[in-house]
Amino acid sequence: MSFPLLTATAVLPAIGAIATAAVPAARRTAAKWLALLVSIATLALAIVVLVRFDPDGARYQLTESHAWIADFGVRYEVGVDGIGVALLALTALLIPFIILAGWHDADPLETGSKRWRPTQGFFALILGVEAMVIISFEATDVFLFYIFFEAMLIPMYFLIGGFGDRAHAGSDENAAAQRSYAAVKFLLYNLVGGLIMLAAVIGLYVVAGNFSLQEIAEARANGTLDMATNTERWLFLGFFFAFAVKAPLWPLHTWLPNAMGEATAPVAVLITAVVDKVGTFAMLRFCLQLFPEASKWATPAILVLAVISIIYGALLAVGQRDIKRLVAYASISHFGFIIMGIFAMTSQGQSGATLYMVNHGISTAALMLVAGFLISRRGSRLIADYGGVQKVAPVLAGTFLIGGLATLSLPGLAPFVSEFLVLVGTFARYPVIGIIATFGIVLAALYTLVLYQRTMTGPVKPEVSAMPDLRVRELVVVAPLVVLLIFLGVYPKPVTDIVNPAVKSTMSDVHKKDPKPEVEAAK
Repeated sequence: MSFPLLTATAVLPAIGAIATAAVPAARRTAAKWLALLVSIATLALAIVVLVRFDPDGARYQLTESHAWIADFGVRYEVGVDGIGVALLALTALLIPFIILAGWHDADPLETGSKRWRPTQGFFALILGVEAMVIISFEATDVFLFYIFFEAMLIPMYFLIGGFGDRAHAGSDENAAAQRSYAAVKFLLYNLVGGLIMLAAVIGLYVVAGNFSLQEIAEARANGTLDMATNTERWLFLGFFFAFAVKAPLWPLHTWLPNAMGEATAPVAVLITAVVDKVGTFAMLRFCLQLFPEASKWATPAILVLAVISIIYGALLAVGQRDIKRLVAYASISHFGFIIMGIFAMTSQGQSGATLYMVNHGISTAALMLVAGFLISRRGSRLIADYGGVQKVAPVLAGTFLIGGLATLSLPGLAPFVSEFLVLVGTFARYPVIGIIATFGIVLAALYTLVLYQRTMTGPVKPEVSAMPDLRVRELVVVAPLVVLLIFLGVYPKPVTDIVNPAVKSTMSDVHKKDPKPEVEAAK
């Protein structure tokens, strides 16, 4: 038997989480280093997966299949296609930076405080989320996917509610109440979506007789499994609703600004750059592959919701006074672009959407983590409490600017390529939707540049006059992300070469071809 590489990639952070939690209370620093080393080892395994993956090979590679709950047709089946392997690599890449950025976020509070932040638990929960997200990207058994799709809510709930942002206005009691509200809202929204999906998963089993993604998709393709039109549509809606909550798509998005605002900056990155990607990934893997006709039927309505997300998220970002909530609303707008690209039903749109998932993860991590470093220095999330930072902390301001410019998809930075592909793919089939979506780009420039102007330029406020620049640990976090933003902005081919074959397979699943240009090229 060959080495179970995919299983090892998910099991290693799970074991690391248990080991980190078991470190004695007095050995906080040892727990941090253990978590960091485990995350780096997981990244090394993810690189091996990436190297062994052949874009021109079988659709699902490095597959494993073992009997699990035989009486109900449940198997432990994992495998990665180009989309899954790209997001697996993104997750493994970001976790070490998240751990480094949050190095002191769970340290004990000030001397004399009766409250204690369990450092071991904080880093163990992060590794636990990593393990569950990775197995979600690998699972090709629908029931296996569902278990970890739901299970990741538990550690996320404790990360949001138990380790909130210290830069909170008001009393400790008020801050705790806000964190509790954000955590409960996150949990309830996602649990409702998950329960609806569970009903759809059971319905799929009743219709198909098993949970194997590949077997069901093959049966749909060769005609041996013929779902009634209404049945397929209801099952599709059950799956899509859960994924739209996770993504998040308007109007199911309202949990995200609360969760990101109250969480620490590294946990906010974990939410939007890692966990939320499971929702958009699952739309490609499960909705389009299992329910191709229902996906086409629902496309017009989903595109309308996506374009509302783009404009709505951007407009609310413009009016924000809180730095972290601004980034949260900007992410809602960006997820609208991703979902629009998926359901444009063109190869450019879906390639752009997948590339956008990767690039958004990197750009949001860069911007939010630098914002977290900024907030930790001043002790405030309010934009109005800053001014003139670039004069006292030029490196911090410069990296903040690069992260912001990536957020507005400046040409030469990674998100531009993906946003361009999404818009091209959408214009080709739905020109009106594409035209409306472009206003999101204008609004992105507005909220990003206004944020930079109000925080980094102008007279130096007395409260920031002694603000230190980025330290070595913080530079180690930010510098690689900036390098990646520039590299993938200039040369996205390594990612597109991996995802394009998977996108072609998805287009084949829904029986769609790219529309021909209306004007033929001159001979």
